[in-house]
Amino acid sequence: MKKITTLLLLFCLPIASALYAQLLSLPDGGTNQKSMIGQRVGVTDIEIHWDAPGVKGREGKIWGTPVAHYGFVDIGFGTAKASPWRAGANECTTMEFSTDVTINGQALAAGKYGFFIAVYPDSGTLIFNRNANGWGAYFYQPEDDVLRVNVRQQKDQPQSREWLAYTFANPTGQSVEVALEWERWRIPFTVAVDLKATTVASIRRQLSGAMGFDPPSMQAAAQWCLTNDVNLEEALVWADRTVNPQLGGVQTFAALSTKAGLERKLGRTADADKTMQLAMDKASVLDLHGYGRRLIGEKKYQEALAVFKQNFDKNQGAWPTHVGLARGYSAAGDLKKALEHAEAALQQAPDDLNRKSLEGMVNTLKEGKAIEQ
Repeated sequence: MKKITTLLLLFCLPIASALYAQLLSLPDGGTNQKSMIGQRVGVTDIEIHWDAPGVKGREGKIWGTPVAHYGFVDIGFGTAKASPWRAGANECTTMEFSTDVTINGQALAAGKYGFFIAVYPDSGTLIFNRNANGWGAYFYQPEDDVLRVNVRQQKDQPQSREWLAYTFANPTGQSVEVALEWERWRIPFTVAVDLKATTVASIRRQLSGAMGFDPPSMQAAAQWCLTNDVNLEEALVWADRTVNPQLGGVQTFAALSTKAGLERKLGRTADADKTMQLAMDKASVLDLHGYGRRLIGEKKYQEALAVFKQNFDKNQGAWPTHVGLARGYSAAGDLKKALEHAEAALQQAPDDLNRKSLEGMVNTLKEGKAIEQ
């Protein structure tokens, strides 16, 4: 019995060791670097994971060799008979997009993809493949390709890059340039998003949860749509909820002015005028000042001047109503009255920062020049 027990213990030890080893994270100890990078474009997250090989003295012997072969080749293992380069080392490189995107103008659905490149001497083909779990390109199947995009590489870069890297450059609100960089080659392409569509979809998802009961969140959503002239009907629903006391809303100047702006863009002028008047009645001195400046930015100079006058009368000339009138008269072309109010505002300036700004404003107007708004 003792002998049987000893044998069972000896048999179980390797199994237990294997189970513990599966839970333990240790350094790879390999010659390639496990790497990842990410970027957000609008509301779209882009993530790239790859194993980075090094040049290791092979400069001039990378491209078009077994290290990074040209075209599609039989690499002698696995089920693939014609494999592109795995655009990295070890496991296949992966790219993941949280929303639909375009790659150099070609549509690609949201998801995670295995990423390969068919490299040629003066061009290349980017390949996005459904299998994001393969090891290298040994099991690559062309029927799983979702998108292929032809590109041209930038060769003879002035600085050699030792470790293969993916980089992001030239970001805008709707796009970013992604590039594979290794040795003296750079292979760039542009990932772009439909900013309005993806943002509206993101807003809807967020408002379907707890944020859908939060007036500031709904007001921010409605204002974004107003500013970007998109999804106006639904935005007006959000704006209505924001100011509805029965739903926990509060009729603030910001919320009401957003609602009025949406009504105006939808052609409901009478409703917009009524809502905006309610907003003006609830506005603070700074609310009205900011609204007047916004109208100047929209080149509605006479409307802006009327708001600044209303603010001055309502608040009995308190700070910063003289500043507003200086800006309003200047925008409307009456520099003499603008100077009068700028000088009056200078006497009220609450701190050095405002005093210095107003001194510049006064000097500009004395030179017969309009204020920069």
